[in-house]
Amino acid sequence: MRLVFLGAPGVGKGTQADKVAAQHGARKISTGDLLREAVRNRTSLGLEAKAYMDQGRLVPDSVVIGLVREKLADPSYAKGFILDGFPRTVPQAEELGKVLDEQGIRLNRVINFQVSRAEIVKRLSGRRSCPKCQATYHVEFAPSKEAGVCDRCKDMLVQRSDDQREAIETRLKVYEEQTAPLIGFYEKKNILSHLESEGPVESVYQSLSKVLAAYDTA
Repeated sequence: MRLVFLGAPGVGKGTQADKVAAQHGARKISTGDLLREAVRNRTSLGLEAKAYMDQGRLVPDSVVIGLVREKLADPSYAKGFILDGFPRTVPQAEELGKVLDEQGIRLNRVINFQVSRAEIVKRLSGRRSCPKCQATYHVEFAPSKEAGVCDRCKDMLVQRSDDQREAIETRLKVYEEQTAPLIGFYEKKNILSHLESEGPVESVYQSLSKVLAAYDTA
């Protein structure tokens, strides 16, 4: 199972990647996790990434691709992987293709998760998190027992700055400009499937499982 999950922020691709990975023994790869792990372990790429992050600059594609290359070469990923939210641009997809060719790996499928803009705004703007224990909630879909208070440590919940409406609109604009072109990129390779992903997590997972089964990726 070798998959790429595409979609705008808030479409639920990370949640579905976790479920597919658990079900099939595959490994989820997200660039955020890769960067945090590399920085924590003080690898050469991690130190290079940290230098950019400490300056508030974007980590360059060469570093991110390097981290992905290392992970794909790890024997523990032999059972498969799910790239969650990566690549983000066509140049990244082209570089990823070169890495896969180097390692004799072929993508089984690219899934494009589709959710309406209004639903994305509702999902993201309603998220709340605990600054102390990092627990996450949603004011409508998964509220805490006491409004505004973390169930675990009783700290006050906060709304992340990038989940505020103005920031969400900016994130969606960036997605449309930089990441949405990947849909056409992978369509030309005949490995793209669209997945309507509004609705309960389990029903979306059932629909996703049918798509994966149809292409013998499981």
